Amino acid sequence: MGVVDDQPPQGEPAPPRIGFIGLGVMGRPMALNLLRAGYPLTVQSRSRPPVDELVAAGAQAADSPSAVASSADVVITMLPDTPDVEAVILGPDGVIDGARDSLLVIDMSTINPLGARRVGAALAERGAAFLDAPVSGGQRGAEEATLSIMVGASLPDFERALPILQALGRNIVLIGEVGAGQVAKACNQLIVGATIEAVAEALTLAERAGVTPATVRSALLGGFAQSRILEMHGERMLDGNFQPGFRARLHLKDARIIQALASEVGVELAGFAPVAQRLQQLVDGDLGELDHSALFKLVADQG
Repeated sequence: MGVVDDQPPQGEPAPPRIGFIGLGVMGRPMALNLLRAGYPLTVQSRSRPPVDELVAAGAQAADSPSAVASSADVVITMLPDTPDVEAVILGPDGVIDGARDSLLVIDMSTINPLGARRVGAALAERGAAFLDAPVSGGQRGAEEATLSIMVGASLPDFERALPILQALGRNIVLIGEVGAGQVAKACNQLIVGATIEAVAEALTLAERAGVTPATVRSALLGGFAQSRILEMHGERMLDGNFQPGFRARLHLKDARIIQALASEVGVELAGFAPVAQRLQQLVDGDLGELDHSALFKLVADQG
């Protein structure tokens, strides 16, 4: 067996070294896709098993966010909530402690737009660049590298990050300056939540009216009501399969972001308020670890 040469062909620049922090349901497959795309990768996460998996696949491990940053040209974070992102990037031994003037930080979590702007401003003081780049597409999109990515950044920073983002998704849109990506994600989660509720109500209505819900869904998939949610989550509802692709408790977190943003800008979200209430019911009923399509359970049980 010959020696494998990991160096890029002569004359081609070496790919940027990437650090990835947060190897959960979404982060783990995203990090694996970066490895498959040929990027040198350093990883760090609170849970050890996914770190070991990535190391076995060819990544390096680091013991802190600052160590990740000091070894990387680009750092990507994929974390549950705004406080987690601020702690990992701005907290003690955080990314900011290992930041250099040339560092590019891409947060792909779903957080409050104001939090994204705070993080971006703090990194800018250290000479580092920041993108907020939340995603849509769920676990399958993360695994298949077909995520939709909504980006808030300057145009030069977006162009620098674009080849990396193309290893993770397909529909990659620069929305505006830092924070704009999170605004777009809030809009996305509003529509997703409201549509899950609508699909749950429609399938329950069909059943109570004495018509087979699966047959109704098949008909609707060929008409104007067709949607990715009717296709994927409608099937989950019919099968009673609520293993998490996206946990209800995380959508509740997103609902709070949506409502806070709406309050800040003076928009009434009358149609979304019942969805937020049902998400709260799921979490209060110890069902927050189920997929958000488990809203169907509440609709079916309560009528």
